[in-house]
Amino acid sequence: MRTPETTTVFAGVDGRTDFELPAWYARETTIDNPVSFAEAIRNLPRAITSDVAYKNPYTDEWVQTERHNAIVEPTRLASQASDETPSDPLFHIPTDSYSVINPTDVYAPLTDVLREQTLGEHPLADVVFGEIRQYRGGGEVHMDILFDGLSVELPGRNDPITMGVTSGYDYFGGHAVYVEGFARDNYCANSIRRLTDRKTVKHVGEVGDFYAWWEIIMEQLGFVANDLLAFIEDATEITVDFTAMPFDVVEFYELLDLPEYLAKHAASDARSEAADPLDIDMWTLHSGATYALTHFFSGKEGASLDRYVRTANDILFNPEATIDTVEQTFKQQAEADTDQNGQTGLESQVALAQIGRIGRDVRERAEQFEHREALLRDRFVSVSE
Repeated sequence: MRTPETTTVFAGVDGRTDFELPAWYARETTIDNPVSFAEAIRNLPRAITSDVAYKNPYTDEWVQTERHNAIVEPTRLASQASDETPSDPLFHIPTDSYSVINPTDVYAPLTDVLREQTLGEHPLADVVFGEIRQYRGGGEVHMDILFDGLSVELPGRNDPITMGVTSGYDYFGGHAVYVEGFARDNYCANSIRRLTDRKTVKHVGEVGDFYAWWEIIMEQLGFVANDLLAFIEDATEITVDFTAMPFDVVEFYELLDLPEYLAKHAASDARSEAADPLDIDMWTLHSGATYALTHFFSGKEGASLDRYVRTANDILFNPEATIDTVEQTFKQQAEADTDQNGQTGLESQVALAQIGRIGRDVRERAEQFEHREALLRDRFVSVSE
């Protein structure tokens, strides 16, 4: 994943919170002094609107237009006025229907919700931590918000999966304010993204009631954790015997359209974590994919990453679709190798039959997975209704 221009690690909702980063998370970060969540939000660049004009080349005059506004950062405007050398204050020039939503508009209400809702005996405000990543001069922001103790415990493992949300926005018209379910596997530092459908608020019209938005989302996180545990338990019972398959583990990921470099990293992790490196369950295959995406993805955070995250998540949440994709891609490759008489080789026919046997095993559980996935994806649905 591309390197953020600025990364801020936070712990606790404000300066009154006596909370330190969990030990496992502190080991992963290179930032020694986390700030509070409220301080991190206040320090993010904000935006205001400014008038826009265009130059008439025939008269050499500037003509103001009311159909567009400039979205600019006010402190950089002030620096520019004082003859300093600031960062470019201009983010975007949208139409006049664009409504500025600043980080305090979105996340100040979240701090209130975190003070009011509890995890056991502790307010969420006392156990919140995570990181905020800035790109493009702070005009694009993504953050992972996690809660120590809100976790999925797996049998035989000391390290839990910590639950939370990913949220963000930009001022360039590319990202509305969004939130989606997120988890961090403490055992291998994998980020499990897009656990739920993404809920968004566009930069159009009146700014909504973000307090109610966050209140519902925070109430749903415990259910998301329970859903994730159920998926993992079932996925560990579905295995792929690669000794009986016409492809190896790397090719399995490549058939799912992961690039070769990611497929190799995913396969290496899956084989090393599996009880039998030649008979790997779907949870371990999913974990291999998330490992590759978390630690080796070289593209841009956003749409380019989301595509591969959906592929990785299907391995866990929709194994039927995963096997169908593998089967169809392999079939297309086999057909490309069809001989001049239009006959697919016997070897390919046998291979498709081998893949089909996995598909039958998975399809016996398909309805169960589909029903549970629908519940998981819609956990935040009432937010947008």
